[in-house]
Amino acid sequence: MSARQRLVVVFGGRSAEHEVSVTSARGVMREADAERFEVVPVGITKRGAWLSAEETRARLARVEAGERRDLGDDEGGGAFAYPEVLATLRSADVVFPIVHGTFGEDGTMQGLLEMADLPYVGPGVAASAVGMDKELMRAVFTAHQIPQTDYLVLRDDEVQSPSRDTLDAIASTIGFPCFVKPANGGSSVGVTKARSREDIGEAIAAAGQFDRKVLVEAAIEGREVECAVLGHHDPQPSPLGEIAPSTEFYDYAAKYLDDTAALIVPAQVDEGVARLVQEYAVRAFRALDCSGLSRVDFFVEPDGGVKCIELNTLPGFTPISMYPRLWQEAGVSYTDLISRLVDFALQRHAERRVAYA
Repeated sequence: MSARQRLVVVFGGRSAEHEVSVTSARGVMREADAERFEVVPVGITKRGAWLSAEETRARLARVEAGERRDLGDDEGGGAFAYPEVLATLRSADVVFPIVHGTFGEDGTMQGLLEMADLPYVGPGVAASAVGMDKELMRAVFTAHQIPQTDYLVLRDDEVQSPSRDTLDAIASTIGFPCFVKPANGGSSVGVTKARSREDIGEAIAAAGQFDRKVLVEAAIEGREVECAVLGHHDPQPSPLGEIAPSTEFYDYAAKYLDDTAALIVPAQVDEGVARLVQEYAVRAFRALDCSGLSRVDFFVEPDGGVKCIELNTLPGFTPISMYPRLWQEAGVSYTDLISRLVDFALQRHAERRVAYA
């Protein structure tokens, strides 16, 4: 019997999405094809300490027992401070970096793996960095004629102490209600719906806790739908899913904690609208030069108009996450999805080796 491929799953990390990453990783480790893969976990604590596989398994046991939801808050010294962990990475046939948010989904982890000449699941450095920064991502959408909501970007002093001119600009160009969110981040962490000018200062302050740049975007009426994209040279869109949140919008708690939002798969939209969303999803995937996977989020307006909200280069893999559910609707099991993503990772890595030989 041939040796199994060593799949190193890296997860946790320093971002506000640490717990989401732990849950996603547990799903991947549980569902990966045991006949094909030897799965090795590498955890990163909330303060950046990289854990050995043995220590990671010990801490995951505490998570499984319900004693905690994270990997601890040991202070770290950077990735290169852990020779044992680096040896584990070096032994990998492929890496699944499922560190959501900053220091993982933003190109930093991808850069480390590129320098180590390791194949890894998901988009590369540039796509990951642009996909994390909503200001840069929206600029790319504009260049590729992907429709989106109106927005403004605040930065630095405008975030720390918004001037009257800044508030006037928001009121006149965006209006209320509007959504205020960190430019870099995900899982709706730090996102607030501001209903009036009286709310906007507090909303900016909440988002500013997570980033020096804050995006203010117009709230539009419509149905929130999502499309998963899978592939490399020929990316394919999934059936659509629809979010019906129990709260006013699909926030962090609804996504990961209380499981109260209804995820309608397939989305109840007209066939023509569904095809349009799928077309824009693939266009967005190509525009950012993604590979492997991404989930693209949209609003469908009452008149059938479509607005792209954002592209997620590392969508959640939790048991209630939309990305695997959409591919299950298309007949791709969770286990097969992981295998396909690994195949794309190996293909991309082989192509880059030839290109830079």
